[in-house]
Amino acid sequence: MPGYIATPVVTEDSRPFDERPSAYPALREDPLWTLSTILTKAKTIWMELTYPFAGFGRQNSIHYSCEIRRPVSHRIFIGDSVYIAQGTWLNVPEPTQATAPSIILENGCRIGRRCMISAKNQVHLRDNVLLGPSVLITDHSHQFSDIDIAIHAQGLTSGGTVLIDRNCWLGHGAAIMATSGRLVIGQNSVIGANAVVTRSVPPFSVVAGNPARVLRQYDPRLRKWVKAMGIEHANRI
Repeated sequence: MPGYIATPVVTEDSRPFDERPSAYPALREDPLWTLSTILTKAKTIWMELTYPFAGFGRQNSIHYSCEIRRPVSHRIFIGDSVYIAQGTWLNVPEPTQATAPSIILENGCRIGRRCMISAKNQVHLRDNVLLGPSVLITDHSHQFSDIDIAIHAQGLTSGGTVLIDRNCWLGHGAAIMATSGRLVIGQNSVIGANAVVTRSVPPFSVVAGNPARVLRQYDPRLRKWVKAMGIEHANRI
């Protein structure tokens, strides 16, 4: 038509990437968030290149505010696609000549903000373990037997070990504490918010409380979660 200039139809897919509404959502929400993203990426690369980890996989993200001390990093193993949120502390409290890793985070683990994992012996998270915010996992405690000496000066207990099997979910504020022996949380188990776990948990279980109790278990025959029944499950774990 004379005098008419057609306006091309622009779809989202035809726009340049940086003009799409979905591009750089954090930047559009808050430009300062980009700084956090850059610092986190830089710290992850720096630690991968300069820290003598027992192992460090691919596509990991370690928030720049996390505390992992270089002198103990040789006792920390981090697999592939591991995400560690802000404020998390991976702690190996006592220097040792041991070469075996004390902290093992296998592929796909997701560590929420402000978590603390402290391992004198070994804390092992298998594939795809999810930690909510402020989760504590430790395999030891402070000595406090001598009332004439400050607790901080009495050293640590001999402790035990912790194994959290694959695909477990630990809710906000849960505490997993192995004061002795081997504490195992079986695969696909769920630990409720603020639960205190000091004994092993069967696979496919939901536990909650202080001290923690088994509340539900997965029934493969019914293919659903059912209430735990009987004296065995009513007892504290």
